[in-house]
Amino acid sequence: MSSCWIGVACREHVASGVRQGICQLGHGKEAPVRRLKRGDLIVYYSPRERLGDGAPVQAFTAAGRILDETPYQVYTGNGFHMYRRNTEFFPTRETPIHPILQKLSFTRGRENWGMCFRHGVFKITSEDYQLIAHAMGIEVC
Repeated sequence: MSSCWIGVACREHVASGVRQGICQLGHGKEAPVRRLKRGDLIVYYSPRERLGDGAPVQAFTAAGRILDETPYQVYTGNGFHMYRRNTEFFPTRETPIHPILQKLSFTRGRENWGMCFRHGVFKITSEDYQLIAHAMGIEVC
């Protein structure tokens, strides 16, 4: 049975991952992507345009399915070795979180709803995934 996840990354990094067909979490750390299994579904939430700065985005920016069995490592230059997962991204539309905050189990009724995103990746219910997917216009799940 597949699990559903939220990954957190700036919009710029999410767009790069979509172009490359890869999922990367926690700035390329192995542990976060090792938690994902083949067939799992992931939705990316982007708090900002760029890492560390940029305009606020506060939207779900991509969604996809993990394709491989295990993470693999790549050298990306400047001494960085990143762990990744091959991912099939679905055609979606960027979706602001504010209209659905009170519908999601992990944000409903929380004044400080953004705190749940601070860990960079977390599991969500299939009901929450379906709610987000519907808002993003995803037809394939």
